[in-house]
Amino acid sequence: MAEVLVYVDHVDGAVRKPTLELLTLARRVGEPVAVALGAGAGDTAAVLGEHGAVRVLTHDASEYADYLVVPKVDALQAAVEAVSPAAVLVPSSAEGKEIAARLALRIGSGIITDAVDLEAGDTGPVATQSVFAASFTTKSRVSKGTPVITVKPNSAAVEAAPATPAVSELSVTFSAQATGTKVTGRTPRESTGRPELTEAAIVVSGGRGVNGSENFAIIEALADSLGAAVGASRAAVDAGWYPHTNQVGQTGKSVSPQLYIANGISGAIQHRAGMQTSKTIVAVNKDAEAPIFDLVDYGVVGDLFDVVPALTEEINTRKG
Repeated sequence: MAEVLVYVDHVDGAVRKPTLELLTLARRVGEPVAVALGAGAGDTAAVLGEHGAVRVLTHDASEYADYLVVPKVDALQAAVEAVSPAAVLVPSSAEGKEIAARLALRIGSGIITDAVDLEAGDTGPVATQSVFAASFTTKSRVSKGTPVITVKPNSAAVEAAPATPAVSELSVTFSAQATGTKVTGRTPRESTGRPELTEAAIVVSGGRGVNGSENFAIIEALADSLGAAVGASRAAVDAGWYPHTNQVGQTGKSVSPQLYIANGISGAIQHRAGMQTSKTIVAVNKDAEAPIFDLVDYGVVGDLFDVVPALTEEINTRKG
């Protein structure tokens, strides 16, 4: 069976959930070969093996931390040349899509971004995408070279498939461009204790109807009761009520959780583009004609200042 390269997203050896989803999808079209780079790369093998990786290629060098994405592209290119895979899978983060695009250009291949599913085809992997603000579902395949495919987080359920991977060091020669842009400083992001927005299984968002930064406390309380991430519409972010890093939408982040709860969000196309692939959508809005109600699974016509605290209280009571 053909091998499929999977780029490993990890933090000091702790593998992030989107990578485990990629391994699940990779097994549908071939045998997963994981590529782990940077500090802690060698510590990823056990978890990667538990989820089906038959091989793990590792490489650690200071360039991965000291510079931007080009060293990682160099390493993935080396992996492609060493393995000759049937496809390369990369998480659909901002960095992941830049790495994928640069790699596809380097190896002269086609690229598919923001896939939500993957299946085997007669002439190579077939990717499913939600396009035009999720108004249409398309199936696409790369017709030239080794397919490079980025996959949205929460697109596949993580499935264990225990294997004992062969671990080997990848030989990487960095290009002249690798050190062109240096990281000069880092500021740790303040932890909220909530899951990462794009990876969360549940997202609770607030919009213009929240009517002020101080009122986002009720959105956060509902999110915390569910173990959810907090999102915000562009209107709320532009008003300065919540950080841009939490914006859901076409100019923010795309999310695809199991449950998305929109509070005080009208449902403009810009916002819908970032959350319409959510598995179950619930909306709370006092305007019965709000466009958000056109795509929800469950809608509550009511004042969010009454509905959200009552929902939070009920959830906490049932948990207790």
